[in-house]
Amino acid sequence: MDYGEDHAESIAIDLDHERHRYMYRVVKRVFDFVASLLGLILLSPVFLIVAIAIKLEDPKGPVFYSQTRLGKQQQPFKMYKFRSMIVNADKLLKKLADQNEVDGAMFKIKRDPRVTNVGRFIRKYSLDELPQLMNVLLGQMSLVGPRPPLPREVAEYTEYDKQRLFVKPGCTGLWQVTLRNEAEFSEMVQLDLTYIRQRGIWTDFTIIIKTVGVFFKPNEAY
Repeated sequence: MDYGEDHAESIAIDLDHERHRYMYRVVKRVFDFVASLLGLILLSPVFLIVAIAIKLEDPKGPVFYSQTRLGKQQQPFKMYKFRSMIVNADKLLKKLADQNEVDGAMFKIKRDPRVTNVGRFIRKYSLDELPQLMNVLLGQMSLVGPRPPLPREVAEYTEYDKQRLFVKPGCTGLWQVTLRNEAEFSEMVQLDLTYIRQRGIWTDFTIIIKTVGVFFKPNEAY
C-alpha cells in the first residue's frame, strides 16, 4: 500500500481541532509527569544494572548518550538514551550511508557495526530508551507520540511529513508497537498521522500496555 503524498488529503491533520483539545492535553501532561517520575524511581535498579554493563564493556566511554532532536513545532531539545554504540559512532555514519535499509528520511541497518554487544541487548528489549523518561518529566516529550527526528532528517521532510511534528514527540507510539523496524519511512509517517488523528486517553493507554509487552517479547528491534 502506498502511504505517500497521494494520501495526504485523507489523513491531513485538523489543526483547529488539535488546538482545542485542552482537557486531553492537561490530562496527558499530568499522567506523563506522574508516570515518568514513578518510572525513574521504580526502574532505578535497572538503570544501575545497564550502566554497570555499559561501563564494564567500555570503561572509558560514557553511560548516557544525548542527541539533538526536533520536537513539537520543530523545537530542538536534547534527547537522552543509554549509549548503545561505540563512542565515535556519529563520525562513522557517512561511511555507512550507502547501506541504509530504510527508504526516506531515516537511517537503519540491521547489523550496524557501530552497535556494541551490550547495545544489541538493550536495543532488543528497548532498555536504551529508558532515560527518555527524564525528557518526559521535563515536558520535552510525552510517553506516547511520534518519535522525535534528527534535524538532518527533517531537512528532507515534505510538508506532508512535517505534520507528524504538530504534536509533542513520544517515547513510544503506534508504529513502534506495530511494524517497528519493518516499517518504511512513509509507513511510519502514515501511522504517526493516524495516531495524531485518533489519539485520546484510551488510545495512549493501549499503546503503553502494548509497549510494556514489547519489553518481554521484542518485535524486530535493532
